[in-house]
Amino acid sequence: MDLELAGKSVIVTGGASNIGRAITLGFAREGANITLADLDAEQADKVAVEARQLGAAAIQVVPTDVTDIEQVQRMVTTAQSSYGDVDVLINNVGWDQLMFFMQTSPDFWRKVVEINFIGMLNCTHTVLERMVKTGGAIVSISSDASRQGEPKEAVYGAMKAGINSFMKTIARENGRYGVRCNVVCPGVTIPEGDDEIGVNSMWVDKDNMFTEEQLTRIAGGLPLKKLGRPRDVTGAVLFLSSQAAAGYITGQVLSVSGGYSMIG
Repeated sequence: MDLELAGKSVIVTGGASNIGRAITLGFAREGANITLADLDAEQADKVAVEARQLGAAAIQVVPTDVTDIEQVQRMVTTAQSSYGDVDVLINNVGWDQLMFFMQTSPDFWRKVVEINFIGMLNCTHTVLERMVKTGGAIVSISSDASRQGEPKEAVYGAMKAGINSFMKTIARENGRYGVRCNVVCPGVTIPEGDDEIGVNSMWVDKDNMFTEEQLTRIAGGLPLKKLGRPRDVTGAVLFLSSQAAAGYITGQVLSVSGGYSMIG
């Protein structure tokens, strides 16, 4: 099926590493015009080279701290100036460190809130100001930690749950303008190689995330008996971004987690 994403103007935040990288390259294969917004310009430039090789109509890297509304506004203006009205926004930026709540501090809470939630608000508000005039799609990357209550991810899971609720509300408020808003919730999704990880990635210190024994145990507990890879998330994101394929879908939260979460 032709997703009709060729030539569309797409913003991917955090598009340089892991899931964001895979999403960026997925849109490249579809022939989209991509604005890759990421703090890690060096890693983003590498992804941009790959994207051009895979067939992106065009791609530009705009170094952006999504927690800074002025930087977000400049990034969106750059996207619109280069490729016209923004058709698709992918809110992908996310960050965490695995710790029990009582091991964390207020400074840590603020960082998790700023990166995972405030950054998403900044990007969504800035794009919506324009998108309500033209229609389009917003897909936010959440986490199955938002649906299950995951140990060592208390604040992160809470922020991702906030994304789920927020996107449903935005879908109700803006459907009349032809704006569709959906959420994808990955489970544990591990990079396939070090070249997929930027310096700001939560996976840059893999040993502080999961041990190999833990990963084996997690995979064994899933119905599909395997861990997620970044490419596993891409199809769901492209589908929900496509007016041709998902034009009558909005306000939905879709788990892509090997069956970890099964919520009707």
